[in-house]
Amino acid sequence: MLATFEMAALEAGKAILEVYRAGYAVALKQDMSPVTLADERAEHIILEHLARDFPDVPAIAEESVSAGKIPDIRGRPFFLVDPLDGTREFIEHRDEFTVNIAYIVNGIPVAGIVYAPALGIAFTGEPGKARKLIVDEHFAVADRLTIAVRERPAKMTALASRCHSNEKTESFLTGNPISACTSIGSSLKFCLLAEGKADVYPRFARTMEWDTAAGDAVLRAAGGVTVTTEGDLLTYGKTNQSEDCDFANPSFVCWGGKKNSLHA
Repeated sequence: MLATFEMAALEAGKAILEVYRAGYAVALKQDMSPVTLADERAEHIILEHLARDFPDVPAIAEESVSAGKIPDIRGRPFFLVDPLDGTREFIEHRDEFTVNIAYIVNGIPVAGIVYAPALGIAFTGEPGKARKLIVDEHFAVADRLTIAVRERPAKMTALASRCHSNEKTESFLTGNPISACTSIGSSLKFCLLAEGKADVYPRFARTMEWDTAAGDAVLRAAGGVTVTTEGDLLTYGKTNQSEDCDFANPSFVCWGGKKNSLHA
């Protein structure tokens, strides 16, 4: 399955970079979030790969959901696809945007890939194994490095969203033993935790499941964890929610180390 994810992500990333370098128009979806031709092209490529190799597995993909195409995933494994996470970074010409594909079983992201085409790196996760991929200018994988979370130090390094910080995030950062905080866009925050470059990522602003699933799969494979503010594992396939729409996430905290104390 990861071989399919890799081929789909690399092809989608190539299409995204073609748009990125050529210039593009930006439209607004019904929820007023931005979308570009790159989002649409990348999602089409990814869904073609998934449908060809896994025709019986439904896919929940961001742009398809926006268009009202939502397959029934109740009681079934399914894919979560965000063809271009960090659209704002893409629009502002920052290279942190990513391609995200994840496989969900019983609410858990068991496999995933996060590919940052403008940075030439990707991250994959499957049970017990997380890797960082070095991608060359021909969109081929030049190297594969095993990665893992680091032991949590007494003074932690935190990651925060570049565009979605708020008062609760600031409260978390001041209420925990954190010596430094780096702001970065997209699902790369999960991957920096997974490769041991930071320790915690609090998120108290809204996300959707396709935003987080692939990065979460990488993080869990590397030995980390993503929990809600109540301390429960973040799960996927959340439908018929009384307080939010289908596939919306609650607030959560990602931890790189094994200790999961939380002062939200």
